This record gives sequence, structure tokens and C-alpha cells, in this order.
Amino acid sequence: MYSLVADNLGKRFGDRKVFSEISFDLHTGDSLAVVGPNGSGKSTLLMLLLGYYHPTRGSVSFSNGESVLEEEGVRACASMVSPYLSLYDLLTAEENLTFFSTVAGGHVTGKEIDALLARVGLEGRGMDLVGSYSSGMKQRLKYAVALLNEPAFLFLDEPSSNLDDACKGIVREIIEDYRKQAVIVIATNEKEEESFANQLCRLDR
Repeated sequence: MYSLVADNLGKRFGDRKVFSEISFDLHTGDSLAVVGPNGSGKSTLLMLLLGYYHPTRGSVSFSNGESVLEEEGVRACASMVSPYLSLYDLLTAEENLTFFSTVAGGHVTGKEIDALLARVGLEGRGMDLVGSYSSGMKQRLKYAVALLNEPAFLFLDEPSSNLDDACKGIVREIIEDYRKQAVIVIATNEKEEESFANQLCRLDR
């Protein structure tokens, strides 16, 4: 069983306090919705959990059973979908998936690529340049990239951003599929997305 524990986290940028006294204890099968107004630090918290920022106070720990995961181990079994993550417009969807898999030290087959694209509603569009994709199609491709390593920790920042109702249904299905096998952390302003999680972390601006 995988675990993610945050103990009394606080973050400041200079004199500006972003958040403080954030604690939670998540295990495989748990999902947490981080909610709050714009500017309250939701995205910052996700980036901090993944090690892109360091906390001003408190600590974050990832583990697999009794084994604590170091940074490299976390990166190997964690994925994130975020508006701030970029794809390569001059590559096809298939080339993007192959590239990100290779960078992560993995190998993805053609059949696996086809299955991932079908799962996010992009079947038959794998040879198209990503620069020709709509914003919603790019968002769905980010999910395909995130699922390459079958993550044990899945971080979703504004998970339904740029998606229509049909594609939001795809996101719901992905979350439901991974709910039992992963720790899921969702940063959102959407009431519907709050309902995807079984725990709540509220940030105030």
C-alpha cells in the first residue's frame, strides 16, 4: 500500500504567506480534494507535494509499505495533469507519448499507445500534430501521458479544464478507475470535482 503524509505544511514566498498548518494522511484508495478561491495556493500545494517547491515548514513523505520513497522513487510512480504542463506541438500525439515514456525510463508499445489514446477519446488522432489539437484535446492527451506509468499517486490540477461535458465524463471514468489503486489529489474550484474525493482540504486566501 502506498501512502502520502503531509505534516503541518506551511509555505511562504518572501513575506507572503500562501498557506499554513496543512496536514493529511492518505493511503491507496484515498482521494483528497484541495479547494479554495483563486490565489489560495491550491496549485502551489500540489507542486510542493511533488517536490517542485520546498515547504517553509512541515514535511511531506511518500512510502510504499514500510519503505520510504526518495525523490527518484516518487517521480517513478507519480503523475500530474495540470494546465501548466506543456506538450510538444511539433510532435504527433504518438510521438509525445513515446517521448515522455522514454524520458521517464520506460518503453511504450504501439498497442499501449493506441489503448491510451482510445481511453481519452483520441482514437484515430495519434498521427496528428498536437499543434493542430484543440485545447480540450490537448488536455485529454495530458491524461494519456499521466497514465503511461500507471501511477500510484495521481495529482490533478483543475482536472476538467477546457473540457466539454462528454470529455468531463472521460475524466470521471479515469478517476473512478484509479480510485482503488492510487492516491489521488485534486485541486479544484468545481463542486462536482469535490465529489470525486473522499477527503477535503480547504485553503483560504
